[in-house]
Amino acid sequence: MRPLLLACTLAAISGTAFAADAPAPPLSKVFDSQVRQVESEIGSLAEAMPADKYDFAPTNGEFKTVRTFSLQMTHIATVIYEVSSAALGEKCPVATGKNENGDADIRGKDAVVKYLKGSFALAHRAANALTAANMMDMLQSPFGDGKTTRINLVSIIAWHSFDHYGQSVVYARMNKIVPPASR
Repeated sequence: MRPLLLACTLAAISGTAFAADAPAPPLSKVFDSQVRQVESEIGSLAEAMPADKYDFAPTNGEFKTVRTFSLQMTHIATVIYEVSSAALGEKCPVATGKNENGDADIRGKDAVVKYLKGSFALAHRAANALTAANMMDMLQSPFGDGKTTRINLVSIIAWHSFDHYGQSVVYARMNKIVPPASR
């Protein structure tokens, strides 16, 4: 038993030593991995929700102004389009619509999923363009509140998306849909 314990301990220590010598990944890869996580969890949830539930919004309590599941998804995508294009110094390629919910014509599961996928592609471009040299560049905020750093714009992709993902998971569970990330 002791030789096995010693072997496991040495393996753990040597693995830690090798990991400590590994170079840190480029900033772009760190942020792109966050975009991949957003894409995986939100994209799979959008695919898992049945088309007939896309207009669902909670009704018990004070929910008069909450977004439907569809609007949660288009809002996530619209903000991703806005911050990604701003981080790239480009014009936003989509209409932001009322309350940043996207164009009113983007409705129905197929259209929403396509819109999300387009936003994820742009987010990957923005994340992969981030470097240690340009991360603190001051760029115009897409929200009309002056300038902000490129790294802040790219960070919004994850935190804003996961804020609305949490709400969307509740919508799915209220409809007896287990989010793919929880399976």
